[in-house]
Amino acid sequence: MNRPAHRQKMPRAQILAERAFATVERFLHIEAVSGIVLLLAAAIALIWANSPYAESYHHLWHVSFSIGLGDFVFDRPLHFWINDALMTVFFLVVGMEIRREIHEGALSDLKQASLPIAAALGGVGVPALVYLGFNHNGPQLQGWAVPTATDIAFAVGVLALLGKSIPSNVRVFLLALAIIDDIIAVLIIAFFYSGGLDYSGFAVAAVGIVMILALQRIGIGSAYVYVVPGAIIWIGLLMTGAHPTLAGVVLGLMTPVFSVRMHEHPLEILSRVTGALTGREEKPDPHHMAGPLKEMRRAQRELLPPVVRVQMALHPWVAYGIMPLFALANAGVTLDGIDLSNAGPQWVMAGVAIALVLGKPLGIVGVSWLMVKLGVCRLPPGVSWGGVVLIGLLAGIGFTMSIFIAMLAFTDANLLGASKLGVLIGSVTAAVVGLSWGAIYARSRRSEASAQLGAESRH
Repeated sequence: MNRPAHRQKMPRAQILAERAFATVERFLHIEAVSGIVLLLAAAIALIWANSPYAESYHHLWHVSFSIGLGDFVFDRPLHFWINDALMTVFFLVVGMEIRREIHEGALSDLKQASLPIAAALGGVGVPALVYLGFNHNGPQLQGWAVPTATDIAFAVGVLALLGKSIPSNVRVFLLALAIIDDIIAVLIIAFFYSGGLDYSGFAVAAVGIVMILALQRIGIGSAYVYVVPGAIIWIGLLMTGAHPTLAGVVLGLMTPVFSVRMHEHPLEILSRVTGALTGREEKPDPHHMAGPLKEMRRAQRELLPPVVRVQMALHPWVAYGIMPLFALANAGVTLDGIDLSNAGPQWVMAGVAIALVLGKPLGIVGVSWLMVKLGVCRLPPGVSWGGVVLIGLLAGIGFTMSIFIAMLAFTDANLLGASKLGVLIGSVTAAVVGLSWGAIYARSRRSEASAQLGAESRH
């Protein structure tokens, strides 16, 4: 005989707290919110760096932070820990997004992926050429890749502001394009912005990779166990001279898309253990419950594959912690510190901004039109050329990745500042123009839908 379920009265404060937490959780999963938070962080950085307290802004990021064990001490400024360590988690999420899309998303089918791939290549090549048109000699050349990147979170967040009037396939197209864009950006960082490589570091990174493969082979599903081999890969890449954040991409691409194999399906385990615990008449002994509860936790964990589970767990931390912190630490361009009287910084700023605002949509729309015209690709269902133009405009929001590449491209503080300013001007302009065009596009779609309904009702 089953014991009757007894409902316990909860304190009102606890009920209110649970409701508040549920509301906050729903709010954090609205994609537009993360883009707004990112923009606010950049605005705060820009205002702070040009206020009477500018010295405190720059001093903060140079504060030393160290970790040590015995005689070994690893000491770096706070700026390093944000850009080279925390951003590894951002790249881990990027790597997992790529892994998921290749497995079951827009990149899993070559026919479906061919148009976003072609569009992304156009969206990388044309902005680079536009930038080189303004900066064809000297140290400014190093910044050719700055306007080639797209900020996924920011672009998708701006698209979300347009509401449900925009077809879902437009969002899928933009996501696929931005992910391919990220793949290209990662390759650019690896091949063009890594210094002379120390190949001994690759041996250290290889040890971490082998450890991960071994842990996966013996069925270890807990994400925490992979922190140590992940750190070994990071240290190995740091030793090579390649950017250590690439360790995040490696880990993301290695994240399994299937749950750990178990003797029973996780749902069957949960049903069996729950039934056994609730079917007892007597109060269960806490010591005897430890084993079944452990089994339940493992089954609950394996309901979702690691690539989904880890990405979902990290997303709020990346969207509302790491990316805004990166923007706060890097978007603070002191305008008085940039000498725009020199031609070099002027052309760098202009080249980056114009390449983002004009080069991105020209490359994406132009190459897409060419591929469709040649019959090599076709537009996805529900995506018109107006939708492709919207995608091209929003892809001009470079922001996080563009600033990241700028910091690798320029050692000259004046050129770096001009490049960052170009990214900010270009990204904000692309967002405003994209929103404006998106509103026109959404209105035209609503008008078409109303006209179609009117025509159907007359018939």
